[in-house]
Amino acid sequence: MQKIHCPHCKREVYYSMVKDVPTFPFCSERCKLVDLGAWLDEAYRIVEPVSTEASGQLEKKERGRNG
Repeated sequence: MQKIHCPHCKREVYYSMVKDVPTFPFCSERCKLVDLGAWLDEAYRIVEPVSTEASGQLEKKERGRNG
C-alpha cells in the first residue's frame, strides 16, 4: 500500500491503486473542492516568463476574437 499526503489538509491517504481513491490526490471531496476554489480565485498561479512565440500566438488569438 502506498501513502501520500493530501495537498490541502496534509492528512495521510493510503491507496494501492489511484482508481481506489476517487478524490486522488486529495483525501476528500471537500479538500478537492477547496483546492479547485483556490485555482478559480487565482490564489495559485503558474509564473513563467512568456516566450516571444507564445506572446505572438496570444496576440494573434486576441486579434481573431476582436476583429
